[in-house]
Amino acid sequence: MLRDDTLIFRQLFDRTSCTYTYVLGCAQTRDAVLIDPVFAHHQRDMALLRELGLTLVTVLDTHVHADHITGAWLAREATGCRIGLAKIAEGARVDLHLCDGDVVSYGQQRLHVRATPGHTNGCLSFVDEKARFVFTGDALMIRGTGRTDFQQGSPAGLYESIQTQLFSLSEDCVVFPGHDYVGRATSTIAEERAFNPRIGGGASATDFVGHLENLDLPHPKHIDAAVPANLQSGRPPDGVYPTLGAWAPLTITYAGIPEITSQWVAANRHRVHVVDVRESDELTGELGALDDIIHVPLDQFRDKVETLPNDRPVVIVCRSGRRSGLAVKVLQSTRGMEVANLHGGMIAWRQMIARR
Repeated sequence: MLRDDTLIFRQLFDRTSCTYTYVLGCAQTRDAVLIDPVFAHHQRDMALLRELGLTLVTVLDTHVHADHITGAWLAREATGCRIGLAKIAEGARVDLHLCDGDVVSYGQQRLHVRATPGHTNGCLSFVDEKARFVFTGDALMIRGTGRTDFQQGSPAGLYESIQTQLFSLSEDCVVFPGHDYVGRATSTIAEERAFNPRIGGGASATDFVGHLENLDLPHPKHIDAAVPANLQSGRPPDGVYPTLGAWAPLTITYAGIPEITSQWVAANRHRVHVVDVRESDELTGELGALDDIIHVPLDQFRDKVETLPNDRPVVIVCRSGRRSGLAVKVLQSTRGMEVANLHGGMIAWRQMIARR
């Protein structure tokens, strides 16, 4: 993994498509880049950026994906960031039409664009300015490469791309792929040169082309939906930005917990049930308790979850929002109700009251 005090780095994963998404942030300015986001994980990605204190300035897709829908449009709608894609892909709603040799900046950090066509004609790889690491998309994978039998793919072209644009990097350059199907996270240029069964070990163009032309792979399951959507940067056909729930302006934490603010609860107290999961003596302590609560201590919560009313959404509260976060998860898994954690718990509630 990367170790650099000037860089913030996270590698995220989508189990359905085995896609890696990458967050890169400048530690000095807190500007960030998001590479290969997945539509279904938009809230996860936004939560991580928010919790790390990062401002998303650019979202990049390594190519027009065939196995999942990109979260690029969602990210721009949420943050106002720019969308970057290969110029040759001719994608709509793209701000940065990228070509070989372009540079993408985020704060004091930079990514250099390398055109690596072959899997598709619009594949890009992104190399940091010190060439310590490279995001290879579906061009070069760990002990594999992308397929070349759709979207203007070319086995000969991919061979040339890998040899000239990727294998020309230093041996210790870390490879971060767009996918991995067996749980491998990283490799290096040296490893792939030596051990990649398709193109490593001195494989010739004839070896590589022969290998790819005889893979006999099934047609990608989601290509007919994914490619048209990704040519629109992932914008839904109706152009409607999806919301978390109609009942309140929820946010989702990186841990996956829906939360609501004290300000909203104070203004909409009549619209929700409030369940307090603290111990009895805490209700009369220095933080006190909200009026008209349902009191269910956390150690009794699983036994009493079926007794909670379901005629209104439920907001769960504790001292700091930690114990109540567990109760939210329990309620979601057992009853599937509309529920949210009170962000910051009673500490945040009392701070709000004090500011009034």
